[in-house]
Amino acid sequence: MKIRQALISLSDKRGALEFAQGLAAQGIKLLSTGGTAKLLREAGLEVTEIGDYTGFPEMLDGRVKTLHPKVHGGILARRDLPEHLATIEAHGIPTIDLVCVNLYPFRETIAKPGVTLADAIENIDIGGPAMVRSAAKNYTGVAIVTDPEDYLALLDEMKANDGALSLATRFALAKKAFTHTARYDAAIANWLTALETGPEEAPALSIFPKALQVGFDHVETLRYGENPHQQAAFYRDLVPTLGTIAAYKQLQGKELSYNNIADADAAWECVKTFNVPACVIIKHANPCGVAIDTSLLSAYEKAFKTDSTSAFGGIIAFNATVDTDIVAAMNVRKHFVEVLIAPAYTPAALEMLATKLNLRVLELPLSNTYHAYEFKRVGGGLLVQTPDRFNVQASDLKLVTKVAPTAAQIEDLLFAYRVAKFVKSNAIVFCGNGMSLGVGAGQMSRVDSTKIAVIKAHNAGLALNDSCVASDAFFPFRDGLDVLAEAGAKAVIQPGGSMRDEEVIAAANEHGIVMVFTGARHFRH
Repeated sequence: MKIRQALISLSDKRGALEFAQGLAAQGIKLLSTGGTAKLLREAGLEVTEIGDYTGFPEMLDGRVKTLHPKVHGGILARRDLPEHLATIEAHGIPTIDLVCVNLYPFRETIAKPGVTLADAIENIDIGGPAMVRSAAKNYTGVAIVTDPEDYLALLDEMKANDGALSLATRFALAKKAFTHTARYDAAIANWLTALETGPEEAPALSIFPKALQVGFDHVETLRYGENPHQQAAFYRDLVPTLGTIAAYKQLQGKELSYNNIADADAAWECVKTFNVPACVIIKHANPCGVAIDTSLLSAYEKAFKTDSTSAFGGIIAFNATVDTDIVAAMNVRKHFVEVLIAPAYTPAALEMLATKLNLRVLELPLSNTYHAYEFKRVGGGLLVQTPDRFNVQASDLKLVTKVAPTAAQIEDLLFAYRVAKFVKSNAIVFCGNGMSLGVGAGQMSRVDSTKIAVIKAHNAGLALNDSCVASDAFFPFRDGLDVLAEAGAKAVIQPGGSMRDEEVIAAANEHGIVMVFTGARHFRH
């Protein structure tokens, strides 16, 4: 289909002039509106304003400009139906073969501090979406362009085909256009249904809209899901949050699997919360080794010691540059790893890693940021919550026992609680000297998690004498406290809040153990 006339009406004018110049160079007539027409005319292009084209000026402060039969008739007329073509010819309506439109900046407007409802409403585009949908519906005869990133490729295709765009290209553009308007309407619906005030009041927004519209872009179809009989795909946020797993760059290795991505996310979210060199080893969504130290190498060596058996086939995340010393340490231990994640690698380290053909090496920018929402699908619905952004500080701790913690114990308690935040509930984490010693995860009983953590430490040959322990939620009974005390722990951090807190505190005092409350639970299901 050869392009003879194009309509250009843009809010985001990136690349607009160059695109219009490319169209004009191929003899295509240009129609335009307001500011876009001014831009093109000042550059010396011959352009017809919509008001002159339709015979009606833009009116109502620009609310009405392209909503006219001469515009929509020229877009919507089916080129394969003689009666359609006869009708528009009878009314003096030429065909419009290409529509280049993007929409009023609604998202940018509502992101501004102090935005008013009136400002938001005026940035709801009407004519733009109507043209986009009209052109997309009639893709068999019209090309609809909504993304500036497509301009150069389209010009190249037209140059190579005597001004024509293929049906396949027009169909691809139409799919992109309908996605564009759907997401635009979703942003409007989300914002308006989050308003808790009437139209006459200043906007006050609820955290959760009454109608939640979500959108993600397909990244890749995965080999399978959690199990081989399940199908799976990976989708990315429309605007991925900086420093999240969706922003990964794969430097080498096989394609990532469903479980790889899930476990890599758990490892990365944990390691990036530390502001000193840290290593996190994840197996089946749970940390099996976490450590901090003055160097990444030392952190890795300590993390590996926690549970070298579980670390086999695990995922490792670092929060600083990986060098040859770390790769060499992995080689010495014959540590088989599924995925390695870090913000950077030295060239020499990458050379060493390149010999491990199946190892997936990911590079991610380090940023301690969070998504707006976390989602969990349930039968017939969707659970939505804000992320667990709370990271306990020393100032948050409330001493509830007779024995007070030392400075070193406070550091280890804070470290252990940070790790427990990323362990599946019920979670118990023993640690010492900035290193996890035993992790008990995912048990229905907290005392069982405590026993498992002790067994894990003993299996690794790690002593729990003078260790510190974190519990992601309160101890419902004193039995868990008795188990960790018998294992040699000397300090405990937990949220508190049980109806039996006094019983548990009494047990701690009986054992001569430090106990501090945080007031913040870290369940992770």
